[in-house]
Amino acid sequence: MFYVYGVRGQSFRGSMEQLRQIARPGAAARTDPIKPVKRDGVDPAYAEVQSGAAEPLASAEPINETHRAALAAYSQTKNPILQRNPMRRVDDLMSRQVISIADSATVLDGWQLLSSQGVGQAPVVNDAGRLVGLLCRGDLLSVDRLPLPGSDPLVWQAFMAQNVGDVMVSPVPSVSPDADIRWVASVLVDTGLPGLAVVDEQGIVAGFVSRSDILRAVVTEPPLDLWG
Repeated sequence: MFYVYGVRGQSFRGSMEQLRQIARPGAAARTDPIKPVKRDGVDPAYAEVQSGAAEPLASAEPINETHRAALAAYSQTKNPILQRNPMRRVDDLMSRQVISIADSATVLDGWQLLSSQGVGQAPVVNDAGRLVGLLCRGDLLSVDRLPLPGSDPLVWQAFMAQNVGDVMVSPVPSVSPDADIRWVASVLVDTGLPGLAVVDEQGIVAGFVSRSDILRAVVTEPPLDLWG
């Protein structure tokens, strides 16, 4: 299920297909730093388990069936095969430590939050914790929004003193925790947004799912099931 929230509350509730019929929100660039992963996204320890490789045990005597059974049991204890459940839903990979900003904050407050947390966007919430918009670093850097080079310092002060409501994306799409990851990926492509806030039925922000979260799931464990 997808929702659209703004300063006046919920304005849409429906499927991905229905969401595509409404107006497209403003887009912003994702600027998260790139994090290193293991080569080909495979943990060498897991590869060893999958291949069934185990350290050979030296023995001065021929190995009989009893010994073989003991060795097999030891090998299974040493390298247990972990059950890996495919990731299909938003709540399988969303960030639960939500970095949000109050709708009463200023642009300067927003800049400082995004910079200190190292993120490119943050959901904007009202006093009740309900989603009202999305503050994106890419929008703050828009040449149409920034004061002109050489502008008087007072102009810059006025810009930084603006309310985040003047620069945030609103109304903005959001998604329920049980939605299919493929639907989220499709909406991100359609809207150009860097991610979606994850909300409950009342619009309370419970998490955030970004492009980076989806890409990270593709190359790390457990597997991402896009076609199940």
